[in-house]
Amino acid sequence: MSLDQSNIIDALGIDDATGRVTLVILHDAPWAGTPEQLYLLQEKLNVYLSFALDGEMAAEYPAFTGKPLALRIDCSSAPDPGTMHMLGHVRRQLQFQDIELVVRITTPGEPPSTSPSHGCGGGCHCH
Repeated sequence: MSLDQSNIIDALGIDDATGRVTLVILHDAPWAGTPEQLYLLQEKLNVYLSFALDGEMAAEYPAFTGKPLALRIDCSSAPDPGTMHMLGHVRRQLQFQDIELVVRITTPGEPPSTSPSHGCGGGCHCH
């Protein structure tokens, strides 16, 4: 999946362990931290937040109404330092709304899941 498909929600569901509605961004390209890639990631995050907070998600999935929210980025490699810096800033802002942001490093062919992620994976310094 590519970040340039910013108007598409890649996956969503309820995490049975936390009860959070988890919206998942699938990113399988290498992280480069270019201004364009950071912009596309920001746009994708904005689409997800708008979907969740502006009523569209509640209209399409009434069972998700009132549940806490998490955004998760499933990626095939760890984000570069510039991207991690941006995600750290986004995480801090989302915490004010009790929205969790998680980066999960996946293995090739691993399907998206809303199961617990237990953090960002090896090498993460975004907290």
